[in-house]
Amino acid sequence: MTRASLPPALLLLGPTASGKTASALALAQRLPVEIISVDSALVYRDMDIGTAKPSAEERACCPHHLIDIVSPQENYSAAEFRADALRLMTEITGRGRIPLLVGGTMLYFKALRDGLSELPGADAAIRREIDAQASAQGWPAVHASLARLDPEAAARLNPGDAQRIQRALEIVRVTGRPLAESYARREMTPPPFNLLSIALAPSDRGVLHQRIADRFEQMILAGLIDEVARLRAHYALDTSMPSMRCVGYRQAWAYLDGEDDLDTLRFKGIAATRQLAKRQLTWQRQFRDDWPQLIELDCLRTDLANAVCAAALTLLES
Repeated sequence: MTRASLPPALLLLGPTASGKTASALALAQRLPVEIISVDSALVYRDMDIGTAKPSAEERACCPHHLIDIVSPQENYSAAEFRADALRLMTEITGRGRIPLLVGGTMLYFKALRDGLSELPGADAAIRREIDAQASAQGWPAVHASLARLDPEAAARLNPGDAQRIQRALEIVRVTGRPLAESYARREMTPPPFNLLSIALAPSDRGVLHQRIADRFEQMILAGLIDEVARLRAHYALDTSMPSMRCVGYRQAWAYLDGEDDLDTLRFKGIAATRQLAKRQLTWQRQFRDDWPQLIELDCLRTDLANAVCAAALTLLES
């Protein structure tokens, strides 16, 4: 079966603050789509402000999936996303509609399209040991431990990137082999869909940075700190959990613990969001090289929604 003969699925990816939500809703007005969120933060219930979760009114415009599906106390993996997304894509196609996958978690897009590496599951004992080292010595020291075991993996990670350092060190310790070797053991079953990809990227990184700063300020004004306080009161959370490592949440947590003042919260939150956007754009550059059918659009153009719709129609008709 050729790629073109497979049922279509639209992919709309881009960095934070690039206009994905508005573009997806514009597509929903013109095409029979159902939206599948590709966002590792939107899966969590009660995390609305800091995740820029679509409002109830926006979600009422067309069906949305993979939003509010797990507790902030739970983990949600790329493997779970791939299984859920493929199931939903099949169901949506069966209803005579088009799956529209929208988000900025590039690992999820890659897992969907390229398959998954055969990686070990979480090892609670090793994670506790790593977290204990981090608490006593700091994450740069944990990064140094990873460098001694796997210099190549450590070189690709920022010494302060706690989540990725923990997972990389965990995999290396569990498997006894370099991270690159583990990732090379990949499940290569292609999805049974014609994946039609549109990527949003800024022509001026400075404009995107200003958007990020403005949006983070709006999140603070909308009650991000109170949201994190409610989460801490309602759930048994700690800063090692993926939900509380999300950008904005870990900075608000530090503020509530008295570690930072409001200006520092604002500075760190904006800086972390800009770093997130930088990582997302790095992924997209790789996708642009590896995915020949991908259409890239300037997310700063004033007619972005119309441009996205035109690109989607072009892909569907090709």
